[in-house]
Formats: sequence, C-alpha cells, structure tokens
Amino acid sequence: MAGRTAVPGASLLDRAVDVLRAFTEDDEGLSLTELGRRTGLARSTVHRLVGQLLGLGLLDRMPGGAVALGAGLWELGELAPLSLRLRERALPHLQTLYEATGENVHLAVLSGTDALYVARVTGTTSIPTMTRMGGRLPLHTTGVGKALLAVQDEAWLADYLRAPLERETAYSITDVSRLRTELDRARELGYATTRQEMTLGNVSIAAALPPVAGLPRAAVGVVTHLTRVDEGRIAPLVMRTAATIGSAVASH
Repeated sequence: MAGRTAVPGASLLDRAVDVLRAFTEDDEGLSLTELGRRTGLARSTVHRLVGQLLGLGLLDRMPGGAVALGAGLWELGELAPLSLRLRERALPHLQTLYEATGENVHLAVLSGTDALYVARVTGTTSIPTMTRMGGRLPLHTTGVGKALLAVQDEAWLADYLRAPLERETAYSITDVSRLRTELDRARELGYATTRQEMTLGNVSIAAALPPVAGLPRAAVGVVTHLTRVDEGRIAPLVMRTAATIGSAVASH
C-alpha cells in the first residue's frame, strides 16, 4: 500500500479512522513507523492516536511493539444490522445452498460502487476464490455484483457507468453496451452470471434478494469451476435461496 499525504485540517476523528483503515487483510500487525508511512501522519500524531485507540480497545498491542485491529472493533461490527439482521438470518439458508451444490456460497451487499462480502460458506472441495468476509470486489466482474447492478434504477446505473470499467481478466466485460446487454439478460432470467471475469476458470451464478427496509441491496451467489458448472440446476437453487433469505430478514 502506498503512503499518502495527510489532509490539512483533518479532524482528530478523521486521523484516527485513517490509522484504522491503514490495515489490510495481509497485516497481522503494523509498527508505528509503517502506520505513519501509510497515513502520511507525523510520528508524534500516530503515537498519540495509537495510545488512545489502544485504551479504547480498538487496537491491540502485539509482541515486539506492533499493533493490530482490536477486539473492540469486532464487537462493534457484530452489532451492525448487516451482521444481526442480514448475515445471522441468512447463514442457515446459505448453508443449505452449500449442501445442495458443494460449491462456494457468498452473500454480498451494495456498498458504494463495490460488492461488499458479508457472509460465505465454503468447503474442502470448493474452488479457491478471491472473496473474504469484509472484502470488496468490483460489481461488473462478479456474479453478486452483476445481480446488484441489474436491480439498480437507470439514474444510478448511468452514473456508475460513467467511470471506466476495470479489466480483472481477459474475459472481464469493460464495454458499457455489452455490460448493459448482460444486465438486461439478468433481469429477464432473474439471475446473473460471470464466466472467468474475476478469476480464470471460475463461474458465478447469483441473484438479488428482494429489497428490505433499512438494509442495502444484497445478493447471494454460487461460485464453481467452468468444467463442472450446471447453470440449469444451480440457478433455480440460487434464486430460491435469495427469495427465502429476503423473506426471513423481512419477517424480523
């Protein structure tokens, strides 16, 4: 991760959040020097903020003096509606879908212009994927992302498509007209697909959940290998799971 320049006039809260957001999935712990490099903050500022965050339980001290994201952050995260209302009520149905397919099962929500993954069920025979809990992936190259794009209104979609579509693999769709055709097909079928557009060899089949008040739009998907995909069997299971989760969440 490249370092950045601290924003002049940023509040103490802004700077504290910068420190927390400096961590990535690859970091077990970071030194104060590395935190300063990544945030662009002075060492004295980093030292003061880290001390306060340690006292609040939002950072934990590691052996050797490094710090890591703390258990207090995890506690707070588990109180979020995405955890209590969506993930916890979705997990039994995601498990059922996994048992029926033996493949990776994901639940993601629309977050800005990304798919944010909030739950997954996988097993020893499932193929490797790039997804992780709390991870973000592009909308246009993932099955859950395409399913989420397909349920957006035209104004939102037009705004999203103004930005260039990044190419993740040679099969990624970066042409707006072609992507719109894919989304039209997803609306007609009730589910979206990707073929090697995020990871070579992988195919995803995904469907959006019905809207639920107070929650972002969500989608459930299955990721399998190109050589064993059975769209005719998996797609109805995915759509049924999306509808079931939507009903389970809305009923509470």
